[in-house]
Amino acid sequence: MNTTSTPVRSNQAQEGTRKEIATFGAVHLDVTNLDRSVEFWQAYIGLQVRSATTTSAELGTESNTLVVLNATAKTPFKNGYSGIYHLAIHPANEEEFARVLARLISKQYPIAPTDHTMSKALYMEDPDGITVEITLETPERLARLEFGPRGPVAIDTDGTVRAASAALDVAAVLKALPGHDLTRPLADDTKVGHVHLYVSDVEAAHRFYKGLGFLDNMYLPQYGMADLGAGGAFGHRIAVNAGHTRGRPQAPEGTAGLRYYTIRFDTPERLNTALQSVSSAQERADGFLVTDPAGNKVLLTASWEERPESTLTPPRRT
Repeated sequence: MNTTSTPVRSNQAQEGTRKEIATFGAVHLDVTNLDRSVEFWQAYIGLQVRSATTTSAELGTESNTLVVLNATAKTPFKNGYSGIYHLAIHPANEEEFARVLARLISKQYPIAPTDHTMSKALYMEDPDGITVEITLETPERLARLEFGPRGPVAIDTDGTVRAASAALDVAAVLKALPGHDLTRPLADDTKVGHVHLYVSDVEAAHRFYKGLGFLDNMYLPQYGMADLGAGGAFGHRIAVNAGHTRGRPQAPEGTAGLRYYTIRFDTPERLNTALQSVSSAQERADGFLVTDPAGNKVLLTASWEERPESTLTPPRRT
C-alpha cells in the first residue's frame, strides 16, 4: 500500500491526562417546528427538557444544557452553504453509547453507524435535516492516519488497517448494554464533544481557531479540511471543511441551522487571550459573541461563577 503519513497527534496516553484548554457549552439551533425537534432530542437522543416556552426549549442532562432550540426558522436546513456540518453529543462510556444506539434501532430511526477508530459514531439527521452525531471517544485505539490513492486509512494500535470511516460493529457495541432499559435519559456526564463546520475558506478558518488557542490535529488545506483539538488525547474538537462550500456564504436568513455555539475556556486568562485574536466581539451578560471568517457565530466564555469585568481587555466591541 502506497501511503503517506499525515500529521496526527502522538503520545496520546500522556495527552489524555492533560486538562483541555476549553470545553463546549450549549449549541443553539434554529428549527422550523419546536415540538417535533424536542421530540427528536428527547425521545430519540435521550436528552431531558430543562426548560421550555412556546418558542424555545433547553435540553440536556439533569445538570447541564447541551442544546437550545429556537423556533425561528422558516425553511429546513440547506446544503451547500457555510454553517453547521454536524454537532456531536459525546456519552461518557460504552454503555451510554450503546443505549442510544439500541434506542435508535428500536425506533427504526435512520442512522449511519461508523467506526473512525479514534471514535465510534452514529450519524443521523434531525427533523430539519441538520446532521447530529453521537460519539464515543476511543483515541487509545488510533496509532496513526495515512493517506493513500483511495483516501485516508486508520491504523489501529493492534495493527488493524481500516478505512477512516468504516462500518461500525453494531453487535459488538450492543453487548455493552446491560438489560434493555432504553428509556433512561443520557447521564449527567454527557457533553457536547465536538463541532464540525462548513466554511468558505479553510485557511482563514484555521487561523481563526488557532488564534483562539486550539491546536492542530490535522491541517490539510489541499483536501479542504482542518481539524483542531484542545490539548487532550482526542484531537477532534473543532473541525472545518470547505469541500462543497468554498467561497459560499451562510444560508439565507430563516433557514434551519446553527445560531451559535459556545466555547468555555478553562480560565478567564485563556478567554482574555482568545479575545485579543479577534477583530471585534459583542459583549453580553453570558460572554462575548464573535464570528468566524465563514460567518459562524461563537459565544466565548470561561469557567467561572461570576465574570470579573476588570480582568478582561476585549477587542473593539459591537
